[in-house]
Amino acid sequence: MSERGEVYTHEDGPVRLVIMNRPDRKNAMTPPMLEAMLAEIERCGREGKALVVAGHGDVFCAGFDMKMVHDDWRVLGALLRGLSAVIRAMRRMDSPVVVAAHGAAVAGGCALLGGGDMALTDQAAKLGYPVVKLGVSPAVNGASLANNMGFGRARERMLDPGLIDGREALRTGLVQVCCDIREDVIPTSVRWAKKMAGLEPTAWAATKRHLNEIEGSAADEQFEKSLAASMGLVGTKDQIERVAGLWAG
Repeated sequence: MSERGEVYTHEDGPVRLVIMNRPDRKNAMTPPMLEAMLAEIERCGREGKALVVAGHGDVFCAGFDMKMVHDDWRVLGALLRGLSAVIRAMRRMDSPVVVAAHGAAVAGGCALLGGGDMALTDQAAKLGYPVVKLGVSPAVNGASLANNMGFGRARERMLDPGLIDGREALRTGLVQVCCDIREDVIPTSVRWAKKMAGLEPTAWAATKRHLNEIEGSAADEQFEKSLAASMGLVGTKDQIERVAGLWAG
């Protein structure tokens, strides 16, 4: 196990867990956290390990650290770029990628699901994109989400600021497995990753690359368009005022 900074790793046979580690902040993302995640994911890909992305504590990830964005609106741009890079790296890995989204996967945390070959959650979890109420566009992962869920359901999910539970996430294709309780999500994700890692790696990689090509989910053009849609609102008057409103009064 590596030193426990904002991100740490844990090895379990052919699987490497990359674990977000800000449990006191519900694993809210910071630019350094995303940089560390990207480095670990890219290392995992080079070494041919199966990847499980997880969060330490009661929930997977509550999205961006909006207090940082409130203090300096320019941080939002760094967060969006970092998140896009992490999802892109996950999507492009030849080896299996599983997202263990226990408890809650909100906004940027929900966006991470789009990078996985599989995503798991639990029945009581809360998932979705409430950031549209803050003048922030979740479009940064639009391409990957649409390919996972289908365009109609992705449109509904991204434009509706409400949260759904794990059962609804399973029904609509946001996740592929819904565990009864949150404590089962990470161990079940590791079991799935080990199962997929046991398949013939050349055939797995070739199949995954072909699927990515068909759906365009790993194409630079798609990621850049999605990122540009979100970046276009960074620093606007409405975005700054709505985020500031979280701490008003």
